[in-house]
Amino acid sequence: MSVVQERKERERAARERLIVARARELAEQQGWDAVTTRRLAERIEYSQPVLYSHFRGKREIIGAVALEGAAEMAVALRAATCAADGARARVTALARTYLEFAERNPALYDAMFQLDGGLAFAAEDTPQPLKDGFAALLESLGEVAGVGVDPGLFTEVFWAALHGLATLTRAGRLPPAEAGRRVELLVDRLAMV
Repeated sequence: MSVVQERKERERAARERLIVARARELAEQQGWDAVTTRRLAERIEYSQPVLYSHFRGKREIIGAVALEGAAEMAVALRAATCAADGARARVTALARTYLEFAERNPALYDAMFQLDGGLAFAAEDTPQPLKDGFAALLESLGEVAGVGVDPGLFTEVFWAALHGLATLTRAGRLPPAEAGRRVELLVDRLAMV
C-alpha cells in the first residue's frame, strides 16, 4: 500500500470514528429520533454523500455504536470483576457494573439492545465485540452456574434478569432506591454463591 493510500485509509477511519462519536453524542443529548443523516452531516461538517460513503444509513450507524458500546461494556465488566475477591463479590460487581453502565449510557444501551442495528446475536456471524461482551459475562457467571447447568444458558438467564432490571428501572417501573437490594437478591437466589 502506498503512502497516499495509507493516509486515505487513516482519514477514512478517522471520519468513521467521528460519525460514530457524533451520533452517540446526539443520541445521548436528544435521543435516537434526533439522529438523522442530515444532522450528522452538519455535525461532522461533511456532506451527506460522504456520510453515506461510510454507512448506508442510520441502521448501520446504530450498529457501529452498538459494537463500540459492547467493547466498552466488556472492558468495564472485566475491570470490575478483576478487582473483586471471590465468586460472590465478582458476580455482585458484574451486576452492579452492568446496571451502572446502562444507567450512565442510556442511548448507547438502547443502540446495543433495543434498536435495530442490523447485528446478529448468538450466530456464527455475530461480530466479535458482541461475542466479547457476552464472554465478559460468562467469565464470572460460568463459575456460579451450578452443577449440571449449562454455563452459557445460565449466563443468558442472568443477563436477561440484568437487562430487565436496567430497562424497568429506567422506565420508572422500579423504584431506584431498591436497586442495591435487587442486585443482592439476584445474586443470592440465581447465582447461589
